[in-house]
Amino acid sequence: MIDINLIRENPTLVKENMKKKFQDEKVGLVDEAYKLDKDYREVVTRASEIRSLRNKYSKEIGALMREGKRDEAEEIKAKVTSMAEELKDLEVKEEEYGKELKEIMMKIPNIIHDSVPIGKDDSENVEIQKYGDPVVPEYEIPYHADIIARFNGLDKEASGRTSGNGFYYLMGDIARLSSAMLSYARDFMIDKGFTYCIPPFMIRSDVVTGVMSFDEMDAMMYKIEGEDLYLIGTSEHSMIGKFKDQIIKDSELPISMTSYSPCFRKEGGSHGLEERGLYRVHQFEKQEMIVICEPEEAMDWYNKMWRLTVEFFRSLDVPVRQLECCSGDLADLKVKSCDIEAWSPRQQKYFEVGSCSNLGDAQARRLGIRKKGEKGTYYLNTLNNTVVATPRGLIAVIENNYQDYLMYHIIGLSYREIKIKQVWKSIKMFLYTLIPCGFYELILLRGSIDHYFPIAQLILLVGIIFLVYLCVYNIPLLIVLKAHQNEEIRKEDD
Repeated sequence: MIDINLIRENPTLVKENMKKKFQDEKVGLVDEAYKLDKDYREVVTRASEIRSLRNKYSKEIGALMREGKRDEAEEIKAKVTSMAEELKDLEVKEEEYGKELKEIMMKIPNIIHDSVPIGKDDSENVEIQKYGDPVVPEYEIPYHADIIARFNGLDKEASGRTSGNGFYYLMGDIARLSSAMLSYARDFMIDKGFTYCIPPFMIRSDVVTGVMSFDEMDAMMYKIEGEDLYLIGTSEHSMIGKFKDQIIKDSELPISMTSYSPCFRKEGGSHGLEERGLYRVHQFEKQEMIVICEPEEAMDWYNKMWRLTVEFFRSLDVPVRQLECCSGDLADLKVKSCDIEAWSPRQQKYFEVGSCSNLGDAQARRLGIRKKGEKGTYYLNTLNNTVVATPRGLIAVIENNYQDYLMYHIIGLSYREIKIKQVWKSIKMFLYTLIPCGFYELILLRGSIDHYFPIAQLILLVGIIFLVYLCVYNIPLLIVLKAHQNEEIRKEDD
């Protein structure tokens, strides 16, 4: 929600901003808001005048009664009675106009940042920078659901029976890997100085309307029947809501928090192959980050936050890119936003794994998040960003770390000549021990493992495991090939 002063002082700016977002149908709302605001202020002013006069007349009535001027006192009493009736009508109008004005103001989009590219929809988003090399391997990468199925790690048939489409069971090692990634993300953010929090997973309607637009609300949120409660679509909602109607002390700023939560969304599933997988689901888990800061610090925090997501995925050896959201792809409350997309070697394209947004003072204005300072009382700025969301983050890690450690390039064998059983053993060995940024088990134990193993010992352990792996799966094959080569040389000599 923008400041009403913008409409009073520069309605053209607000209209031009709507046109940049290709929301021409909303332009008329500016004139409606302008007129309604004028009428509202007139009513408020007149009501204030009447209250002041009523107080004045009440004092005069008392004085006249003490002086015995009863007739004059009765005349003034009649005026006060008439004023009371007018005031009652004005108060009704004040509430009515105020409600209508708020509804209109909440439909008017926030003023976008000057750096936001102009475009109609997400097809016109702009790639800013790539991080890591997007490798297309010589061997085929199976669909992620098929890879996971080899570990008996996914059961969508059972979730269909219990919950319907868009839900899933993660099982065994895959479930542990998902939890490990979230644990790693939690500690990653704590190490960056963010305060860890587990927030409520349900919020009231006034918080929902405070953190998101009406269109987003209808498309995303699940409502609890018979209760003024909604399941959160992201922990940002309850994290920002934590500070509703609060005046933040200067000593508390900036507020930087990271949170874990399950997330629930009414997303429509895609068709065909993707329905088997985990791209679009109604329930997932996420590590989030939010910041509440001074307005002049918001863009610095914005750039810091999306870079943290890049750093996180690069630590898992996942190539990513930053994609700047164009004007038409920005939700109404956002000043500036970008997506972080991970490389999919199977699809040979990037897909979204996180989003970073600067919302200016829009959420703070709706929720009453303020600060008292030298320049008076004013609204703070809010930002949010995804660290990692599973299962999309899980998909990115599995696809980009799907490797054949039989080293078929070295020994001259083609991929199709390798026994399928050996391939899957290789993948499982890799998932257990060789995921970048710590082993699969060690990611899960991060925070306590330092009490048991120094870094040097961990490195040594990795080396030993890898050497054993090479010996078990590769050296016998190399010996066979070498023997075959020697036999060919002997035949040539003969």
